[in-house]
Amino acid sequence: MASMTTTATAAVLACSTAGLLIVGPGLHAQGGNRSAIAAALFDGLDGNKDGALSRDEARAGAEQWFTAWKPADATGLTSESVIFGLSGVLPSAGPQCGGRSANPRTPCPGDVDAMVAALPAAAPAKPKAPRKVLVIARAAGYAHSSIPLAARTVEELGKKTGAWATTITYDAADVTEQNLKSYDAIFLASTTGHFLDDPTDAAATAARRKALLDFVRGGKGLAAIHAASDSYHASAKELKAAGPGQTTFASRLANLGPGLDAAVPVGTRMVTDGDANSDKMLSREEITALVATWFDKADTQKIGRVTQADFVKAYDTLMPPPPPATPRAPRVGNGQAKATDLGPDDQVGTWPEFNTLLGGFFKFHWNDGQSITYKIDDPRSPLTAPFKGKTPFVVADETYTFGREVYSRKNLRVLTSVDMAAMSAEDKAKEQFPRPDGDTALSWIRAEQKGRVFYMSHGHNEKVYANPVLLQHLLAGIQFVIGDLPADSSPSSK
Repeated sequence: MASMTTTATAAVLACSTAGLLIVGPGLHAQGGNRSAIAAALFDGLDGNKDGALSRDEARAGAEQWFTAWKPADATGLTSESVIFGLSGVLPSAGPQCGGRSANPRTPCPGDVDAMVAALPAAAPAKPKAPRKVLVIARAAGYAHSSIPLAARTVEELGKKTGAWATTITYDAADVTEQNLKSYDAIFLASTTGHFLDDPTDAAATAARRKALLDFVRGGKGLAAIHAASDSYHASAKELKAAGPGQTTFASRLANLGPGLDAAVPVGTRMVTDGDANSDKMLSREEITALVATWFDKADTQKIGRVTQADFVKAYDTLMPPPPPATPRAPRVGNGQAKATDLGPDDQVGTWPEFNTLLGGFFKFHWNDGQSITYKIDDPRSPLTAPFKGKTPFVVADETYTFGREVYSRKNLRVLTSVDMAAMSAEDKAKEQFPRPDGDTALSWIRAEQKGRVFYMSHGHNEKVYANPVLLQHLLAGIQFVIGDLPADSSPSSK
């Protein structure tokens, strides 16, 4: 689930293809640029774009919102559905950079500067030949703010050390058998959902999947970070219930707009104000009645016409600013909000060959900011050399656990994992349905026929990319999958 680039965010979102948690308000939850939000709401209702609304036009706009935002298998609009819909209507309340902004392929300059300053001076191995890495930065589920920074980090690591040259793509159509011949490794920058697939072209989807598998199995490499493991899986319950024309949660996440920060308080307030029958959602009649009420309040002259200026001027009447937030009581454990309750582990892979290739898929996460102590499982590996003398090594980031269906030490070699002995009972209890074995890897490698795979779990928050130890670990992992840094990749357990 997702963190924004700065602390001045509307909310901290914990998102994956399996669930969404709105943790709490930040600066913009108090309204942000309220005039810009009001103007955007007006524009969203102004169907003929003439700069004025009639009452019927406002109601028609609300009906269009209802139709567009309601999932096919739902009877009305929950707060989540309204927030998701408004994210494409409202302006970005955050920085104009990062993967969740209006410029999703541009990393924030401050994050880039911090990353560059932390880059290692040299690679652990000399390249055996000129190397090329293809970074795939397309997310078909939730798009992390750190995606463009992750891509840029791979580029700068290669440039600084001379270990490889980098090409960055956001287009799954670049994954073809012919194109991949030019590369030594693929890097998945927090790809989510069915990131290679074209829902309208089964043949293209099959060709891309085959090209990726053949690339690795034929002797090349695959490196991946963080939300790459949030790809190609779903709840078994969701898959069973899915029918023709239904919208999956992953695809809804992929369609989130840049106005998510502003949408959280506005969407929540809309459902609170419009929910006449107290069922915690908006029916078609309720959302049109709510918008009609907005119109009536903005039409102070009672002439049946409201301009954008009228609407903006009346916005504090339509949606009064909330009172200042009261101080929160201290939280137990590591000071984090209660993590997302995703229910029992019913996650299943939707592309089994990829699930096995990567080594695991998302089940649960501790929220961003949770301090995690590393355990070095393979201290003799050249990939864990950066951690020597750095123990205890602690990182605060969103941390995944993995579904039981695929993740197993019999399938991969664990390099680092969560030191559960260093975690408080309160923090452990945030995972409502933990794995029976309590095993949560943070990085691993594995062999896939003639090819090699490396995965690093941390990489949600931009600060991870300014951590010198993790950058060295990432560099070593990419050199391993390229084939320049030999390492034992036999499974940790027989």
